[in-house]
Amino acid sequence: MRKFLVVLDDSKECLNAMRFAALRAAHTGGGVTVLSVIPPDEFNHWIGVSDIMREEARERIEVHFDVFAKWMRDKQGVNPELIIREGVPVDEIIAHVTEDPDIGVLVLGASADKKKGPGPLVTQMSRSAGSLPIPITIVPGDMSKERIEAIT
Repeated sequence: MRKFLVVLDDSKECLNAMRFAALRAAHTGGGVTVLSVIPPDEFNHWIGVSDIMREEARERIEVHFDVFAKWMRDKQGVNPELIIREGVPVDEIIAHVTEDPDIGVLVLGASADKKKGPGPLVTQMSRSAGSLPIPITIVPGDMSKERIEAIT
């Protein structure tokens, strides 16, 4: 089964990327893999503190994922899987795409802030697009829910 890989982070545009991935998966009989990456710089503390912070980060991710997963299951009939990795986000995304041959499309949300650009993840992944084994779909952060539904 072809899966859409979407990155879960704290950005506003993440919502549109999730919506797009779920709708495309529902309409094409695919699946959704939600990847969240915990950057290594979050744990540059003493070992005990770092372990607690790592666990708290995982719990936050799981709670955030549960909201999206419930919507995907209840409204779209898609049961997403959650993958949590630790490291540099771009490196971990590329590693996961390479490791999972069922991933068919990477879906990213672009920031609507014209002054700041599309966001660091979209910018960095765009630089790697030519060497990825899959296409990248970039969903505008200010695209309406209705427009996303119409094009998926």
